[in-house]
Amino acid sequence: MAHVPIQRHLLDNGLRVILSPDPRAPLVAVNLWYDVGSKHEKPGKTGFAHLFEHMMFQGSANVEKGQHFSLVQAAGGTLNASTWLDRTNYFETLPGHELELALWLESDRMASLLPAMTQEKLDNQRDVVKNERRWSVDNQPYGDWDERIQALTYPEGHPYHHSTIGSMEDLTAASLHDVGEFFATYYAPNNAVLTVAGDFTPDDALRMIERYFGPIPANDELPPPPDMTVDPILGTPVRELVRDTVPLPRIYLAHRIPPFGTDAFDALDVAADVLGAGRASRLYASLVREQRVAQDASVFAFPIVGGAAMFAVWVTARPGVAPEKLEAATIAEIDRLASDGPTEADLERVNNLHAAHAAGTLERISERADRLSMYTCLFDDPERINTEVSRWQAVDAGRVRDALSASMRPENRVTLTYVPAKEAAA
Repeated sequence: MAHVPIQRHLLDNGLRVILSPDPRAPLVAVNLWYDVGSKHEKPGKTGFAHLFEHMMFQGSANVEKGQHFSLVQAAGGTLNASTWLDRTNYFETLPGHELELALWLESDRMASLLPAMTQEKLDNQRDVVKNERRWSVDNQPYGDWDERIQALTYPEGHPYHHSTIGSMEDLTAASLHDVGEFFATYYAPNNAVLTVAGDFTPDDALRMIERYFGPIPANDELPPPPDMTVDPILGTPVRELVRDTVPLPRIYLAHRIPPFGTDAFDALDVAADVLGAGRASRLYASLVREQRVAQDASVFAFPIVGGAAMFAVWVTARPGVAPEKLEAATIAEIDRLASDGPTEADLERVNNLHAAHAAGTLERISERADRLSMYTCLFDDPERINTEVSRWQAVDAGRVRDALSASMRPENRVTLTYVPAKEAAA
């Protein structure tokens, strides 16, 4: 895989800047990560990080409401944003000669969103987020699974206990003062990483960044990170049965695991692909093709960095298959991998999948910029982008076996089972 060039800079106000020039295509990606996500929210004020993702497109001192979108799109660019437990990010991809436009837009809302914030904008975006929750969570089959599984995996009061989208009650109660305070606290240059990747001249880019971001004052009272301490093992099995309007029974299993960025997490990330990536995976081959007890199977390790991450599995039952039978078959496959470890063929398959995915991802400057921001924001180590594949290739069968044996234990398991309401009643 090609080596990604990296230049690091630090502005006087604490803004970390990563430059990664690549002249092969006349495009430039601007990617801004703020070190604030749902884990930074206070009890009773959940959903603020995601709500603010929406508020950031409602105009600033020198940009009218909706103009951020119109200016970037008129310049031939694309843009979006996303919120996660550990961070919020904003990004644009434009023709290379439009770099200054993206830098100005991002700096203007970092510096001057508060003066343009109004009750009307808050009310409007609060309704948008509520509708998003209705569409993606409340009215979707199994739509609240991640909300439920987080609440069961992490104790009440832990920053990962609640979901990113927040509760309807907290969104309703959010005041203009609340969201203004949230912005003033976390949307500061010393709490952000700015990455520029693509077709640009580093010296010119740095001059523009100094011009637009340099005058923005740091927040000298940035609060310390939240306390993420949690036992690495649940200590007792946790179960919940949900009777809902779902077409088929589905089982979710979750386990606390070491955080993203550790060697153990890398081993479990490999294990997740051995178990659930593609039709050659262990769970698909056994549960879907051979035993024919499942319609699908999916496995993933949540890449979160505080206290403990989460290893999650879901399997959907075939019609007529009892959830108990499906659960037993699923756990048997996980236990088999924990006992025997993956074969050389397993490791070769998932390493090839990951290498191909990483190469394809890093060919897109928008994804390259996002990964550079991620590794800098979470670990202060953008060079991790150049060791991603080698870290996976260093995972052997023994590491997978040891990591699974340590975490995939009955006393460290959350089992969330959905059953159709009609079947449950019968």
